[in-house]
Amino acid sequence: MTRRTLDRRTFVQTTAAVGATVALAGCGGSSGDGSDGSSDGSDGSDGSDDGSDGSDGGSDGSDGGSGGGGTLSEEPNYDGFFDDVSNYDGTVDMRDADEVTVNVGANDGLSFGPAAVAVSSGTTVVWEWTGQGGDHNVSATDGEFESDTAGEEGHTFEHTFEEAGTYTYVCTPHEAVGMKGAVYVE
Repeated sequence: MTRRTLDRRTFVQTTAAVGATVALAGCGGSSGDGSDGSSDGSDGSDGSDDGSDGSDGGSDGSDGGSGGGGTLSEEPNYDGFFDDVSNYDGTVDMRDADEVTVNVGANDGLSFGPAAVAVSSGTTVVWEWTGQGGDHNVSATDGEFESDTAGEEGHTFEHTFEEAGTYTYVCTPHEAVGMKGAVYVE
């Protein structure tokens, strides 16, 4: 009979492998076919996301209310603007929507959700406060638009983008912690 003692190296290797398996077990959001894991209704479901899974209804960080929701195949060049932004995960393609909603105080309360959206010229972007993370504002880095500073849930600010280009903005009170966003207009 052979008795193995559990040395430190074996213990670390084993727990790392188990930890990776456990961590991956909850990451099944993608079906492996390039989709975001949501249903288009062709499988018999209604294709909706009612937010019952703890989300706010949108798989792209938005409120689920408007736009296409996929990411752009070719990312705009933001010149490092998003380097310190924790929730930036690509530009969400919402070019087919007349109006797009961006949450103010998303995720941890100190983010815009989604962080970056692509829209067509003439689209109105509505920023809607979640009531999380304290008082926020929306301030274009080039000074083109700026909201009042507010903290109450449901407060809104909107701007219509007529000209093509990249418009970056920040929450002035929380810029230092990476509360930044962008609207890419085609």
